[in-house]
Amino acid sequence: MKLTRTVIRLAPIGVFGLIGRAVSTMGFEVFTAVGKYMLTIGTGLSIHLLIVLPVIFFLITKRNPLDHYRAMASAMAFAFSSSSSSATLPLTMESVEKNAGVSNKVSSFVLPMGATINMDGTALYECAGVLFIAQALGVGLDFGQQVMVVITALLASIGAAGVPSAGLVMIFIVLQAVNITTPAAYALVGVMLAVDRPLDMYRTMVNITSDSIGAAVIAHSEGEKLTYPMAMEG
Repeated sequence: MKLTRTVIRLAPIGVFGLIGRAVSTMGFEVFTAVGKYMLTIGTGLSIHLLIVLPVIFFLITKRNPLDHYRAMASAMAFAFSSSSSSATLPLTMESVEKNAGVSNKVSSFVLPMGATINMDGTALYECAGVLFIAQALGVGLDFGQQVMVVITALLASIGAAGVPSAGLVMIFIVLQAVNITTPAAYALVGVMLAVDRPLDMYRTMVNITSDSIGAAVIAHSEGEKLTYPMAMEG
């Protein structure tokens, strides 16, 4: 525990040093680039959360996606505040079972697995993060390398722990896959760490929402009836 506390206390100093290195290398324009990076990831996560997932849910279940989002509101809020899919798992299971009518046999199988391997928000984040670093360093990625980024990010997100900022740690694997291993690249990861908290909160919410929709879709395919009592009360 002493070692952990020491690392936590020294982390801000290390991040400050990495930001200082990035600024000395690239100038203050790095902050403009980071702003665009945050906007890009936020837009991508919003498209996935508000368009892709609802369309999948509606096409398969023929139910109103807003009913499902209303049922998952408490779990989504907890995921946003905790930045941990694993910590949110009990509340996600409770919301899916009580507010969506999914059986325990489906939720207890799908949701724990989803909290471990179904991290689509994290995969999107890692892809965008590697592309940001490559563009900031002036490194061109051909089509084959971009495909490699997508595949590696997918595999890395499957192995990521359901704890805060786990996706940022796994981004080093994706960088190595496309041979971007310079000190400047690692300095940019430090800059990304400085702004990672709000992005981590958002992508965790996307992850657990995707898990819950997966559970609802599988329950529907198994012949279960999604009830959504909260929608009926409304």
